Amino acid sequence: MNWFSLLVMYLIIWWVVLFAVLPIGVKGQAESDDVVQGSEPGAPVDSQIKKKFLITSAVATVLWIIACGLIVSGWLSWDMFGALVKQNDY
Repeated sequence: MNWFSLLVMYLIIWWVVLFAVLPIGVKGQAESDDVVQGSEPGAPVDSQIKKKFLITSAVATVLWIIACGLIVSGWLSWDMFGALVKQNDY
């Protein structure tokens, strides 16, 4: 694998993990009885985005290392996906 493929794979994993992490621990303004006038009651009180970016980066790095290991070892390859599509032959 070249460096660009590794980068793209990391970014895809990072974004998927980010969307999984974003809703964790979010408390809306309506839930905390602290609704700011003119804002959406479901808007978060404290989004903790920096903490979530750090968690996302750590989890994505671990998943990326596992994925790279599977690809380098031969357990996972594009040929496997091609064979799967040919078997189902839509």
